[in-house]
Amino acid sequence: MGARSLFIGTVSTVSICLVPGIQSAQAQTAPGTSSEVLPAIEVVSPGTGARPARNRNTARATRNVRRVFVYPTAPTPTAGSGMDVDKVPSAVNAFGARQIERTGSLNIADALQQQVPGIVTSEVSGNPFQPDIQFRGFVASPVSGTPQGLAVYQNGTRINEAFGDTVNWDLIPTAAIRSVTVVTNNPAFGLNALGGAVNVLMKDGFNYQGAEINTMGGSFGRIQSSAQWGKQIDSFSVYGALEGLRDGGFRNFSESKVRRFYGDVGYRTDSSEFHLNVGVANNKFGAAATVPVELLQNYWGATYTTPQTTNNQVAYVNLTGKVEATPTWTIEGSARVRAFRQKTVDGNPTETVRCAADPGLLCFNNDDVAANGLNGLQLVNPFPADAILGQIDRTTTRSTTTGGSLQATNTDQVFGHNNQFMVGASLDSGVTRFGASAELGTIGSNYVVNGSGIFLGPSGEPTVIGPVSLRATNRYTGLYALDTFDVTDAFSITGGGRFNHAQIRLEDQIGTALNGEHTFSRFNPIIGATYKINSGLTAYAGYSEANRAPTPLELACADSARPCMLAAFLVADPPLKQVVSRTVELGLRGSKELNIGTFSWKLGGFRAENNDDIMAIPSPEFQGFGYFQNVGSTRRQGIEAQVNLTSKTMQLYASYALVDARFLTALQLPSASPFAVDGNVQVLPGNRIPSIPRNRIKAGIDYWVTDQLKVGGDALFVSDQYFVGDESNQAARLPSYAVFNTHASYQINKTLQIYGRVDNIFDRRYATHGTFFQTDDVPNFANGGAEFTDARSVSPARPRAFYAGLKATF
Repeated sequence: MGARSLFIGTVSTVSICLVPGIQSAQAQTAPGTSSEVLPAIEVVSPGTGARPARNRNTARATRNVRRVFVYPTAPTPTAGSGMDVDKVPSAVNAFGARQIERTGSLNIADALQQQVPGIVTSEVSGNPFQPDIQFRGFVASPVSGTPQGLAVYQNGTRINEAFGDTVNWDLIPTAAIRSVTVVTNNPAFGLNALGGAVNVLMKDGFNYQGAEINTMGGSFGRIQSSAQWGKQIDSFSVYGALEGLRDGGFRNFSESKVRRFYGDVGYRTDSSEFHLNVGVANNKFGAAATVPVELLQNYWGATYTTPQTTNNQVAYVNLTGKVEATPTWTIEGSARVRAFRQKTVDGNPTETVRCAADPGLLCFNNDDVAANGLNGLQLVNPFPADAILGQIDRTTTRSTTTGGSLQATNTDQVFGHNNQFMVGASLDSGVTRFGASAELGTIGSNYVVNGSGIFLGPSGEPTVIGPVSLRATNRYTGLYALDTFDVTDAFSITGGGRFNHAQIRLEDQIGTALNGEHTFSRFNPIIGATYKINSGLTAYAGYSEANRAPTPLELACADSARPCMLAAFLVADPPLKQVVSRTVELGLRGSKELNIGTFSWKLGGFRAENNDDIMAIPSPEFQGFGYFQNVGSTRRQGIEAQVNLTSKTMQLYASYALVDARFLTALQLPSASPFAVDGNVQVLPGNRIPSIPRNRIKAGIDYWVTDQLKVGGDALFVSDQYFVGDESNQAARLPSYAVFNTHASYQINKTLQIYGRVDNIFDRRYATHGTFFQTDDVPNFANGGAEFTDARSVSPARPRAFYAGLKATF
């Protein structure tokens, strides 16, 4: 095996500088376990240089060999690509399979929230497997219409979906994850990396051997199971993981079903490595969304209007390769294809009303504007006089994306100094077919919308609703280069940048209203430096820029005069500007060997300013409708601190993050807030951006009572936040919350382990997301049909839950 490939095995001594979340195999090891978060490469150091060791045995005999843990600096598909973690001029955030397993969850969001200081999750969709993941005030969400500020990669493949840049976290096979890094201040990760990039690397048969079956069940009908197997046969490897889950949910109509498979076949020699990996998933969710607080006062599992279901399907193939062309040149690349299908069903109130002049006919929004059918004729009213009208909105999204990437890395010395240079290119092309329809119906006392078989055609003045059939194509091209030069053994500087070019074409399959072509281009630079003050302390500072092109969804819904039901009824395409973010960050990180174990820590600050930020704006005229708009400048700044302590019998972590997110431009926005004047709120520079809590505190501990018995727990505190719609910061905030969880495991023998956990042990009732709704759309059936009096609507969190499981390892 070539020296630049993964170092597999147990490290016999702890002599490597650690930072929180980045730990060597030994430091991660407790009785009966082993883990490696970041891959290691071996390099030889003749004098002041550093070159990859072509042959491990001969290199050790003739040169000074050192082991370096590497951190990704570009979205490459292979582990071991990147730079020495001590030379990264930004915050370092990483965790591995052991930290994911610690959560007892098949949901990657749980580990992200535990392990990364700046991350919090919220259930905007109302389902825990479709969370919004927020990092430093930037979001990666599965909810269409959410401005996406994080790029997400799986084995080097960008998995922000083609149509709306959404991220469907449920499609990532959690059991098959080897490591996750949250990379900041680096434009090499391309579009959407305004706040950073989540980089997920998967297991293969070279780094995972053996078999495991893990089954768990518990509260709310939860039953989940995963199985994985890996094997290396000479130069070949094979790996496979299968996952299944069913959860009834604690809210009405919130059942979840998850089915995922991931497989990898690999081949490597001393100087090359190739992998073919495939994955499929078919997941179904009851997404209960937010619910009026007045309903929650009667029943914590209440829902508002249903059905609200989502069916996600994906299939992908990814071919990757890495070749050491010379002792100092490495070439790696990938080719991929990904097919994504999504169907949503969403019951809502409707703007369809009985006409004032003739109650036997239906009107839309105003009682004198015709509601038309698919044939273009005004609809006859078939509903009883006392019926409460609603509608069932359906969407279908079918996307196929193809792409490839190529990167070359050189480690030749420059003027006798260590230097690492990388240059790369990527091309991704996506074709999406999007369709939407609206079926009228009636809303029952359980808030279920029952369809009538009557579908709305183009209706409204101007037209804001009707069937949609759209073909969108997008092509994203990127060219990047990064260079890290060691001025001295302690001081390194990094510079470079990435050029992004985005082409988006919209083709209306019904008429011409949605037709349009858009092109966005930008070069984003990076400059940074690190200084190793001593063997256990490193300082870093960096500046970078990043951009986000408007998505096809946003471009097709950008007219305030013709709002659309977000993610459904697209109507117009005025131009939007691309978002540009400028970020600076600096900090310290280090580690120290103590008598009780290895202590590691980090402390950093960041400041990111977005120009021409894009927001989803609710329509003041049409409930549930809105449009996208550039809103000027916004700023997100804060600090992050984390400490880790790892010993033979204990692992402990604690972190704090402050995120201060504010508007910098004065603007007026439509809102359903009780403080709105004529349906609008006035935003002033300095107002906080809603839905971004200012403070996050996390802590956790695992303690091995014996070699077989482990107990532990974790805690999370999230401070209050403003409701979405309260951009003027006038209403009461969504309250803060603190949640405590506990877990334990017992290793029966080498093969079997039993474990259990209790989530939210104090049964706190809290919400992770809040917004406002129109109180007069649907009666409060829980209060005798009276009108709602409180405009707040929230996403309730799961109450106390008990789980137990059995794991068999072979």
